[in-house]
Amino acid sequence: MAKAYQPTAEDLAKAEARRLKREQAKNSPAQAKAEDERGRILPREWVDLSPQSASARGQTVRVMTWNLLAQTLVRRELFPTSDCLKASQREHMLYREIASHNADICCLQEVDRTEKLFPELEKAGYAWVYAAGPRKKHGCLIAFRKDAYECVRERVVTYDDEEVREDGGQQARRGSSFRTKNIGSLVALRRVGADGDGVIVATTHLFWHPAQAAVLLREVAKFRDEGPEPQRRWPAIIAGDFNFGPDDPAYALLMGEPLLPEQKQRLESSYVVHATIDPTVAADGAAPAEEDEEGAAEAGENDPDRIIVNARPAQPPDGLLSDAELEELFRRSGRVTSAYDAGQRQVPGIAESGLTFGSRVSVPPERRGAFEPVYTSYTHYWQAVLDYIFVLDAPGRDVSIVRLAKPHPKEAFGEGLPRKGVCGSDHISLAAELHWPPP
Repeated sequence: MAKAYQPTAEDLAKAEARRLKREQAKNSPAQAKAEDERGRILPREWVDLSPQSASARGQTVRVMTWNLLAQTLVRRELFPTSDCLKASQREHMLYREIASHNADICCLQEVDRTEKLFPELEKAGYAWVYAAGPRKKHGCLIAFRKDAYECVRERVVTYDDEEVREDGGQQARRGSSFRTKNIGSLVALRRVGADGDGVIVATTHLFWHPAQAAVLLREVAKFRDEGPEPQRRWPAIIAGDFNFGPDDPAYALLMGEPLLPEQKQRLESSYVVHATIDPTVAADGAAPAEEDEEGAAEAGENDPDRIIVNARPAQPPDGLLSDAELEELFRRSGRVTSAYDAGQRQVPGIAESGLTFGSRVSVPPERRGAFEPVYTSYTHYWQAVLDYIFVLDAPGRDVSIVRLAKPHPKEAFGEGLPRKGVCGSDHISLAAELHWPPP
């Protein structure tokens, strides 16, 4: 039998010398400079809106939301003009952007490579809750400063399994058009040393149809109401990638606004049942039924009709909600406030700056949505507003928007994101400082 190798003292000394040499190279000014260059991003300005609110009694929280662009979803054909699609090219920019907002709470979507991200969050002083849909390679994460909040409850909403009506068979009660494997992650965060005050936080990556947004809003309201007495008076933040624009039916319904004729027409084309729900639907030669929905959803953002292939027209037994039923489901859960739409309305001259959605898309003056950022996703093939920070206030506790991270002008994005020195994702992060009076 061969003898087990036993390193000599000389071997050990050489190994230690090599280790020290690697450590010194890692900590050298040249190495630090290289790492700093890899993490370079476009700086963000902050706009002060109501700074006096931050020092008032009550709760002030800085929150950010960002779709990181999961590495597992990166394809050169989707981002032909990007100069940084490898994980090693993007990761330092991602970490720098997250840290740059100095947020109390971070809502992140399309999170993968967690073995790399989690140590960075730990180093920055965050704890977190991570959740992913069934058999998905990426998920949603809510991070919160350990010295500011503690998580006292959490829940995952699996949209495919949620019921939207009480009658009929299982399929009718769920009223699903498409099996998406999407989830919403909900947490109750108690403020450290705040005598029972705190905040409900939800993050998600939605399929664009309004039904999932309606279910999320309903479940956030229910999650708050099911908590002990102090938590029922906590405000709720709902932030993430909603995959619909400010002129979309889902946005209008969230805001409690009546649907416009063109929005009703857009909904009409979505009353279909996909092969992921009804396996008897014949494939039409397009993409396979089980393809990852994010790629399909985002690649189709420039298609106003959002045609779902491999589908059939919906029938009454399928249980899809009518326009009136959707409106009622949203109404019962409460109306939300958009941090950016409400906040940027307060900025003089912002409408003429080219930094708002209304500067490129006509929005009736009485409607909400015109003051959302001009873009929250910008690539070679699609440019859209998909990401939001919404607030569902508790009774008697109306939110004040204290500060906002200013949107970038579209010229900053060059030929499209991700881009070195600009942004490590195809989405642009949003961040806001919010204040509520005491309960």
